[in-house]
Amino acid sequence: MPITFDPVAHTISPEAFGEAAALIAGRVARTPLLTSRTAARVVESASGIRLAGGTLHAKAEHLQATGSFKVRGAILRLALLDAAEKAAGVIAISAGNHAAALAVAAGRTGIRAVVVMPATAVRSKVEACRAYGAEVILHGATTAEAWAEMERIRDARGLTFIHPFDHPVTIVGQGTVGLEILEDLPDVDVVVIGIGGGGLGCGIATALATRRSATRVWGVEPGNSAALSAALAADEIVPVTAGSVADGLNAPFAGEWTLALGRRHLAGIVTLTDPEILSGVRFAAERMKQVLEPAGAAALAAVLHGRIPLHDGDRVCVVFSGGNVAIERLGDLLAGAAPIPGL
Repeated sequence: MPITFDPVAHTISPEAFGEAAALIAGRVARTPLLTSRTAARVVESASGIRLAGGTLHAKAEHLQATGSFKVRGAILRLALLDAAEKAAGVIAISAGNHAAALAVAAGRTGIRAVVVMPATAVRSKVEACRAYGAEVILHGATTAEAWAEMERIRDARGLTFIHPFDHPVTIVGQGTVGLEILEDLPDVDVVVIGIGGGGLGCGIATALATRRSATRVWGVEPGNSAALSAALAADEIVPVTAGSVADGLNAPFAGEWTLALGRRHLAGIVTLTDPEILSGVRFAAERMKQVLEPAGAAALAAVLHGRIPLHDGDRVCVVFSGGNVAIERLGDLLAGAAPIPGL
């Protein structure tokens, strides 16, 4: 079956996710499902809720080749471009992870890629994009300023814009994470995901709705960078000034697709302070021996801080969505972590 969707109703065919998984198979890592009894004990001591098997599960998307889930959507999106679009080249706007994913995907298929990043982007992410073969343009102090520059360059050069989150093909590609979670944990009750623009969270929530509708999918946003929460509250796209240490979650606005799918399929969204998010980075490093960037640790932090409504006996999976943290910043990030209740 083809990947089909309705751009007016903002619906995606149930078959799309399986088709996407087949198309990207062998081109992305089949990431493992990690487990932590220590994390489960923290949750249980703070809430009195016992997790099934005394275990918290974590989908390790930080172990992708580019260090984040973004490569799934990028590879799928480029695979489905027409010949003229491939010949013209592509452009993206990103603080880092989407840019790196597009650079890798384009390099593998011989497509010219330009990525526009804020001048404040993490240096290691900038250099990674250049190493992957993309033309990197640094512009502006914010994602919004970089976005405007991307639009100017896109129009001037006739490039195809690859949206970081608000395109149905990208959303379907990211949603393949949900299918893999189901393969490894068929009875999963709760999945928790960091939310920026919402492509990953809405993709997983939509995929799970087609396969296991009983699963509750919760999103996690920084309190000072909550674009999808603002859109859901207003029932329309609301520009926000994004300024979280979790730069991968600093979307300047949600999208039409993620607003519609989030309203339809997310159980809810919770917000965290930056120190609370950093406590997830610290816990992952100290107790699970996994290095996560702040955006990649937000889901873990929300569960550890008791922000996600859970039921006794729930099987819970958090998504480690990215691990692209600058090593020179790691000490400061760990030092800024809030204490975790019950730990």
